[in-house]
Amino acid sequence: MTRHPGRGRLLAIVRECLSGMRGSVVLALAGVLGVACADLLAPWPLKIIFDQILLGKPLAEPLGFLAPLLSQGAWIALAAMAAAMALIALALGSCAYLQSYLTAKVGHMIVYRLRGALFSHLQRLSLLFHHRARSGELVTKVAADTTLLRDVFADWAVRFAGHMLTFVAMLAVMLALNWRLTLVVLATLPLLFFVLYRLNRSIRSSAREQRKQEGRMASRLNEVLSSMALIQAFGRQGYEESRFQSEIEDNLRSGIRNARATAAVSRSMALITALGIAVTVLFGAAQVLEGRLTPGELLVFLTYVTSLYKPVRDLGRLSAKFSRATVSAARIEEILAIEPDIEDAPDAIEAGPLAGEIAFEHVSFGYAPGRPVLDDVSFRIRAGERIALIGPSGAGKSTLLSLLLRLYEPYAGRILIDGIALPRYRRESLRREIGIVLQDNVLFGVSVRENIAYGKPDATPEEIEAAARAARAHEFIVDLPEGYDSVLGERGVTLSGGQRQRLCLARALVKRPPILVMDEPTAAVDAESARLIHESVARLHQGRTLVVITHDAADLRSFDRVLTLREGRITESAPLATVSRIQLGKGTS
Repeated sequence: MTRHPGRGRLLAIVRECLSGMRGSVVLALAGVLGVACADLLAPWPLKIIFDQILLGKPLAEPLGFLAPLLSQGAWIALAAMAAAMALIALALGSCAYLQSYLTAKVGHMIVYRLRGALFSHLQRLSLLFHHRARSGELVTKVAADTTLLRDVFADWAVRFAGHMLTFVAMLAVMLALNWRLTLVVLATLPLLFFVLYRLNRSIRSSAREQRKQEGRMASRLNEVLSSMALIQAFGRQGYEESRFQSEIEDNLRSGIRNARATAAVSRSMALITALGIAVTVLFGAAQVLEGRLTPGELLVFLTYVTSLYKPVRDLGRLSAKFSRATVSAARIEEILAIEPDIEDAPDAIEAGPLAGEIAFEHVSFGYAPGRPVLDDVSFRIRAGERIALIGPSGAGKSTLLSLLLRLYEPYAGRILIDGIALPRYRRESLRREIGIVLQDNVLFGVSVRENIAYGKPDATPEEIEAAARAARAHEFIVDLPEGYDSVLGERGVTLSGGQRQRLCLARALVKRPPILVMDEPTAAVDAESARLIHESVARLHQGRTLVVITHDAADLRSFDRVLTLREGRITESAPLATVSRIQLGKGTS
């Protein structure tokens, strides 16, 4: 059977993390061994007290080394046994602490590595994937599903190993003590494992549905919170509450089903355990009455039976959690198995410094099969040329700019910059050479300074201020409470639409790129501000390639040529003087 590619990547991340923390893993396993040994030794001081000190029975041959101690008198022997019980308890507590702390440490490191790998992988996936995926679902996978896997690969794995070690060791000692009673105990185990198998199937099914519903709920919540202004403006709060109520009711039902199955595992294990202990007491007491077993040996045996069922009960609980975690693992594997649509070639070259010549040669592209957005588009822009791109809404103008940034790959044809096809460049280096102002004015919840410097992290304060002045943003920035150090709200909601647009323009200008592409850069500002912005861009970007999507006829005065895009095709490429105002189509796509 071929291994699922996502599973291989998931296991590789875990193995790498465990390999880097080999010392902690070894010490955790040592703690497991110490706990098992302490559990094995715990009942023996009580046996000595009952059989040898209280009842005066002779020592068995394996315990002959205790004869000198018992000859010192009952009180000294009792004190020694009490001290032994305290030391065993101390050793058990120390080893359990070592095990718990180190497994938690390893588990958190696994989550750290896994979340980092998932975040990095998601950033490498194309915009086509992100347009189709639910953001809330992705957040749930990165945040919640990885937490469940932390426990599987660290804490639960070590505890499982410890329980198995304790189970085997105690079973061996019980067989040595009394094989007949051991067979009585073993007779109950098949029933235990059968119950576990049947109930865990139900847990796995309900957990799978619950995780899907949690992802849908997170997506719905994210959508509503990001659209709160629209919802309140249309008075649709009640409608959205009803839709969200439906989502959480589905989640409630699946959660209750999961809890019921988990509780059934725990109660079934407890019932079968109690039955096994009762039968063992009955048969063991009968053997004591017949003289084939001492009271102390029965006490040791019953302690072992209780301890034997404890790891089995814990294994039941662990198996229920593991069933839920396997669902989370499968969800993470789905993400890791997705191959990025756009990858750098092994021999890709660095872009830059670029002259700025752009060529589209018979380019076709669509977001869905059979629905082309661009159809056999060809045009050439000379280095340093200033181009206005116009056309009606839905013509494919924004898509054309996205292809230039290699956010998507064309289905046919090729795009060249300075005579070199885009796939020959390393993507990150290519995008560093292109300044971009998107139609959606996206800002981050950090300072104004950091937002402007996002495209050029090493920008000096002077460069940041010069870009802000060119974008006509300096005036309102200095009026903010902390000026350039003022922290914006999430997505820049504390600013007006025009202010956000100017900051996005400043973010593109601070790079001083050889190619600048702008999608409706002055749509949210007044006519006078738009004129001043265009003059500033013309001055700062003089001699460099500029491509601007616009629908404002007044904007066209500063361009060398106009490209008209209609129904996915370039229908006209003309100098400014020949472009009629009537050709301008309002809107973008």
